[in-house]
Formats: sequence, structure tokens, C-alpha cells
Amino acid sequence: MVTLVFLFLLYFLPAFIGRDKKDATGILLLNLFLGWTGIGWIIALVWAIAGEPAPRVHLVPVMAAGRFCCQCGAAAWPGAHYCTGCGRTV
Repeated sequence: MVTLVFLFLLYFLPAFIGRDKKDATGILLLNLFLGWTGIGWIIALVWAIAGEPAPRVHLVPVMAAGRFCCQCGAAAWPGAHYCTGCGRTV
């Protein structure tokens, strides 16, 4: 009985490793249906271990001591008297 539990855990090892990944369902399905072939198990294991790509970050420059227009919320350069977005007094 202990051997069956150990073999079950070993068979689904890729699914356990990749359970927190974005594509965990794909890893589980590949492991479930093609894991018995050996190569399917290895592919699922490599997929589960592989790192996820880092999310792309878009940096927006922010002025250190800038002011914002109270009408439209657009940023104004330090020392500006008028908003470049709507033309109102800053």
C-alpha cells in the first residue's frame, strides 16, 4: 500500500511542483494523459520547473517637485503658471 502511494506521488510530481504556476492546468493534463509514456512525464517536469517570464514593467517618468492641474490633473513643470493640458492657471 505504501508503495502505491509513493508511486502515485512520484507520478504526479510535476503537477505538484507546478501547482502555483499560471499554466498549472496544462501541466496537470499533460502529466495525467501522457505521463505514462515517460517522455510526457519528463516534459511535464521540465515545464513545471521552468521559470515564468518576468512581467514587463513600463516606467513612467515622474517629476520630483512638479505640480498638478486641479482641473484636468495633468502634470505641470515646476515654475509653470499654466496647464499644458487645459490652459488653466496651475
